[in-house]
Amino acid sequence: MLVHGFLDLAYGWHEVADKLAAQAHVIAVDLRGHGDSDWVGPGGYYHFLDYVADLDHVIARVARKRVVGVGHSMGGAVVAYWAGTRPDRPAAIALLEGLGPPDQSEAELGGRTAQWIEAWRTARAKVQPMPSIQDAANRLRKHDPLLGEDLARRLATAGTRASEGGFVWKHDPLHLTMGPYPFRRDAAAQYWRRITCPVLVVDGDKSFMNLPDSERAARRAEIRTCRHVTLAGAGHMMQRHQPAALAKLVADLL
Repeated sequence: MLVHGFLDLAYGWHEVADKLAAQAHVIAVDLRGHGDSDWVGPGGYYHFLDYVADLDHVIARVARKRVVGVGHSMGGAVVAYWAGTRPDRPAAIALLEGLGPPDQSEAELGGRTAQWIEAWRTARAKVQPMPSIQDAANRLRKHDPLLGEDLARRLATAGTRASEGGFVWKHDPLHLTMGPYPFRRDAAAQYWRRITCPVLVVDGDKSFMNLPDSERAARRAEIRTCRHVTLAGAGHMMQRHQPAALAKLVADLL
């Protein structure tokens, strides 16, 4: 099970999935409100545990007896929470810079909730189309200096849909709002401690979207069976930068 990160989509795994397909039944999902999955209806929102429940449902329906979960970034947190929720189900998991964002347990909740409500009301009305697929590809490369032109265009094509005035990203604009519930490290650690299967944690050596080394080590220490690897030549979006090397790490985990 390959689970993408925030504002990404299943297609982002296509090079890794191709390399794993010779030895495994590979499923890459579009999380709700991402890629070609439906958006929530009026009045709905995307709460983090919705993703965990969705993953559990997909696994129950289509996965085979032996399950290995691979999650990138936000998708890594989803996979980790699922593995802590169903500790007897996964054979192993891989978390690709997927041990969560900085702790936000000190956030002031009243003000955060007010910001969430105001943003929630207007998020879908503020979308501005991009003039072309090339413009979308340029935006991807702006945020990912290691991303090549050809792959950027393929990702932009897969990740957008035609709209009046150009192209818009497939993900629901509601994802761009700050949710009402901050990330709490102590809550996440309760899931990490319940994981019983082997865990592979992968970081990119060129990543600029990761936690400090000491915090990463402290979070890994919460997991009872954990192996840590730093992937050379890879940034945060490692499935784009080093798909063959990443696929080999997952294949070794299999």
